[in-house]
Amino acid sequence: MVRILICDDEGIVQESLKFMIQKSFGDACETESAKNGRTAIELADSFRPDIILMDIQMPGINGIDAMREIRKNNKNVIFIVLTAYDKFTYTQSSIDIGVMAYLTKPASRGTLTETLQREIKAVKGRKEKASYDLEVKEKLEAVVPIIENGFVYSILLEGTKEDEYPSYREFLNIQEEYGYVMVMECGEEYRQGNFSNAMGAGIKLQKHQEMFRETVKDATEGIVGALMANRVAVLMPCSKKEEPYEVRVQKIDQIHSMLRKLESQFGLNFKAGIGTVQKWEFMSKSYKEAMEAVRQGMGKVTHAGELSLSCIYEESYPDELERELFDAVEWGSREETGKLAARFFAWMAGTGTEISDSVRIKAMEFVLWAERIAYMKGGRLYRFSSREGYLKMLLSFQAYGELEVWFIQKMEEASSRVAQKQKEKGDNVVERAKEYIAQNFAKELTLDEMAKEVGISPYYLSKLFKEVEGVNYIEYLTGLRMDHAKGQLLESDKSIKEVCHESGYGDPNYFSRIFKKWVGVTPTEFREGKEGIL
Repeated sequence: MVRILICDDEGIVQESLKFMIQKSFGDACETESAKNGRTAIELADSFRPDIILMDIQMPGINGIDAMREIRKNNKNVIFIVLTAYDKFTYTQSSIDIGVMAYLTKPASRGTLTETLQREIKAVKGRKEKASYDLEVKEKLEAVVPIIENGFVYSILLEGTKEDEYPSYREFLNIQEEYGYVMVMECGEEYRQGNFSNAMGAGIKLQKHQEMFRETVKDATEGIVGALMANRVAVLMPCSKKEEPYEVRVQKIDQIHSMLRKLESQFGLNFKAGIGTVQKWEFMSKSYKEAMEAVRQGMGKVTHAGELSLSCIYEESYPDELERELFDAVEWGSREETGKLAARFFAWMAGTGTEISDSVRIKAMEFVLWAERIAYMKGGRLYRFSSREGYLKMLLSFQAYGELEVWFIQKMEEASSRVAQKQKEKGDNVVERAKEYIAQNFAKELTLDEMAKEVGISPYYLSKLFKEVEGVNYIEYLTGLRMDHAKGQLLESDKSIKEVCHESGYGDPNYFSRIFKKWVGVTPTEFREGKEGIL
């Protein structure tokens, strides 16, 4: 059925047009009437007409203005102008709006029918094309995930020939020459880098795979592979081998936001690992890096560039425990380092009743590597002779207990030095940020801008602020602005508006709401002495 809206301020014209349309087209057309431009605009939203017969001269909003407003929300509606005047007076305006035909009042039934037949045919053609396009789109939407899955996993398993890449890229409309892989995992609880009940989480997520896929695609615009157990790989196209700082930070923030949204949707915990940017033919390398990053990373999002290279261990070797131990050293967690060092030493002691050279060498290797971490992180001054006596001491130990005490003590010392330097660095970064805020709090000062100024990511800056100051960045900035505002209100004659702008706010009403929320009274009440004791 074709919907036709008749807009004319003369009732007799409306009824005449309705009668002729009914006689010529019967139930094939549904009609509605409007007596002015305002009513026509309202009906255009609710009735959604395919064709509008519009009178030009009407009281209030005229026909030209009404059509212009309707066109904003309805790009396909066909306008037929009704006018008792020379149509050339309105030609340019009508062309701009997209008028398809003109009828001079009073229009004969024959002329009206002929005009409507032509436009109804156009409406039906457009609807048929839209229906066909929708059908094709639905079929493609069913096929695209299959093609994407094939592309993802053929790349990751290194099973795609180089000459097949153009076909995949053309079908999926991938214009970028580079890309990287993001691997996501999920589970119920996240402890020391591992998820609990990974299988159950994967089954739960499998039931909502379509919603999961849409959320990931909306957030990343990536090519999403199939969910395998509790893990999924996503190919992320990008145009450059090296991306600007702002772009990288923005993408990491988007991934953090996406993980939070997924956790809210499905009641699970998520983490992600990111591989380095590669050309498509080398994408399997990025996948391996992303897998290592998601496996070793302790945070929500870990980039492969932040991890050391791994190797293949014999089956009995506790490589997971080794990674956990050195993660604890790098995080500066002395207590955790001590516990894990004791567990690893217990494993070494279980390999033989007496201290072997393998045990002595492994203990030395771990201590030297832990101390190297402390050196590389700036925790202590390196001296060539600082390890003098280590070898002699190791050879002197005859019982596991003596070696264990030395081993754990050295590992804990390295971890403590890392923690000390991290605190100093964090304090220094926060102090630099506080100094910059103090000088610029009257300006619009976003967390992104502040992070760029001190050279770290917004996420890390926010974390440091919370750790060092006990409040997040926004709370600290607001407190500083409020202290300044209170001082100005008490010590100057400046207007509330002036104090508002000097305190970093553009809207006095918003400033007053924040001030009252923070201080307990409005700026005016505060100035008048109703604030009580400061």
